[in-house]
Amino acid sequence: MNVSVLLLTLNEEHGLVACLESLKWCKDIVLVDSGSTDRTIEIALAFNVRILKRPFDNFAAQRNFGLEYGQFLNDWVLHLDADEIATAEFAAAISNLKPSDDIDAYQIPSKMMLFGRWIRHAGMYPTYQVRLGHRDRLRFIQVGHGQREDLPPERLARLDVPYLHYSFSKGMLNWLNKHARYARDEASLILEIRGGVGQDAIADNSMSRRRAAKRQAAKLPVVLRPVLRFLYVYFWRQGFRDGRAGFAYAFMLAVYEGMTAIFVMEHQMGCNKMPPPVQLKDGG
Repeated sequence: MNVSVLLLTLNEEHGLVACLESLKWCKDIVLVDSGSTDRTIEIALAFNVRILKRPFDNFAAQRNFGLEYGQFLNDWVLHLDADEIATAEFAAAISNLKPSDDIDAYQIPSKMMLFGRWIRHAGMYPTYQVRLGHRDRLRFIQVGHGQREDLPPERLARLDVPYLHYSFSKGMLNWLNKHARYARDEASLILEIRGGVGQDAIADNSMSRRRAAKRQAAKLPVVLRPVLRFLYVYFWRQGFRDGRAGFAYAFMLAVYEGMTAIFVMEHQMGCNKMPPPVQLKDGG
C-alpha cells in the first residue's frame, strides 16, 4: 500500500525532526499547523513537507480539515503526531498491506515510551486507534479530548505492528498543562454520559468494549477515579513490571483523573463563577 502522511503540529520543534526522519520513506507529507511560533514550520519545509494552517479547535476538526484540503497523492493516509515515530518494521507492515474496497480504515496500536523505555504494562499495550484510512471514506468526530473514527466497526481492519509514542518528549510540565485541558474536555464528556447523551451501539470487538467500559466508569463517583485509575494501571495491568517508569505513568494518570474529577465537581457545585462584589456601607 502506498500512503501519504498527515501530521498535526503546534510548536513541535523538539520532536519533529525525529518524526520526519522516521518518515523518509514517504514522499507525500502534509502538515496541519495550529499557529506554531517556534521552528516547526522551518523544519517541515526543510523536509519538503507541504504546510496547511488552521487555528485549533479540536483534533477531529484538524484531521478532517487536512483530509479535505491536503490534496494527497495517495488514496490512503496515515495520521501521526509530531511525538510519534514510524519504525522500519511499521513502515514495512504498511507497505505490505493490500487495499480493499471493503475496508475504510485500520486500527493500529502504539508503544508508549517514558524515560527511554517502552512501558508495556502501564501503557496498556495494545490499545488500538484508527490511524490509517482512505482519504475519502474516513472522517473523525470529537469525543472528550480526542477524536474517534466516524465509521461502523465492520468497515475497520487491524494492523498489529505498532508505532512509537513519546508522549513526554516535551517534559512533564508540558504533559500536565496539556492534560489539564484534556481533563476539562473529559469532564464535559462525563457530564454528557451521565445525562444520557450519545449512547454507543454495542459491538463485539475490543475497541467497542473499551468504550463501553469507559462509559460505565463515567458513572462512578468522581472522587474514586484517581485511586481506581492508579490501582488499575499499576496493579491490575501490572505497571509495576515497568519499574520506575511504570509507577510514574500510573501516578500521572491518577493526577489526570484527579483534575477531571475537580472539573466535574466544579460544574456540579456551580463554583466556577466569582462571587458578587461586596457592597460597602457609607463610611465602611
